[in-house]
Amino acid sequence: MAPRMKGLPLARIFAAIVVLTVVMSFIMLIPNWDGEQASTAAPKIDELLDVMIVLSSFVFSIVMVMLTYALWRWRAKPGDEGDGEPIHGNTRLEIAWTTIPTVIVLFAAAYSWTVLDKIETEDADRMPITAIGQQYEWHFDYPDQGVTSEELHVVTDQQIEVSMRALDVLHSFWVPEWRIKRDAVPGAPGASIDDDFVVTPDKAGAFSLICTELCGIGHATMRAPVVVESQAEFNKWVRTQDPLPKDSAAAASEVAPQ
Repeated sequence: MAPRMKGLPLARIFAAIVVLTVVMSFIMLIPNWDGEQASTAAPKIDELLDVMIVLSSFVFSIVMVMLTYALWRWRAKPGDEGDGEPIHGNTRLEIAWTTIPTVIVLFAAAYSWTVLDKIETEDADRMPITAIGQQYEWHFDYPDQGVTSEELHVVTDQQIEVSMRALDVLHSFWVPEWRIKRDAVPGAPGASIDDDFVVTPDKAGAFSLICTELCGIGHATMRAPVVVESQAEFNKWVRTQDPLPKDSAAAASEVAPQ
């Protein structure tokens, strides 16, 4: 039979959970975990992180308060060396600890889906760029401008559509200030798996593109300059770049992974 829950101070337990959740959330939300924001997606992703921190604090608080109460309420009395009372189960408790996590997970999934849908909305005038990773460097093709470069230059407040390519092993595209991280995945021999995404940089400045997948001994040095600038500055930069070979897209897809 189940242990009797007579006298369980539900109001106090609930209050303790709420207080611990608030305290933990306050402490955990003080640090600026992601740093500078430099894209329209960054505030949405940071807000999503904050919501997940609060939800995690709530779940942690439930577990810790109930565990602490159980250890205190059903602790062995001094001198009691007998066996514990046989327990069959508690249907209400089992329903509660199944329902609450399910609701939390469904809410988190729905909210995450909404944020993802917003940051993946495509603009009609987005600028296409192909980001190609190989050990241990990046280079970028601009099909509309007809140039290629080892630096990533984009226009402030203009959405870019980045097509990921990998010529050898797995690489990963990450500009921390943009909050976007996508893998460049090599495919079967003769093909690279496409992984496109959109992002709108909204803050001018110099940033750094970092490879975040271990891709070999030179992984730590696989970085590329990222410059967000005005349209006039971008046009001036384009005129100084090497022309894009006509067969560059085909060449990128024909290189077999090593």
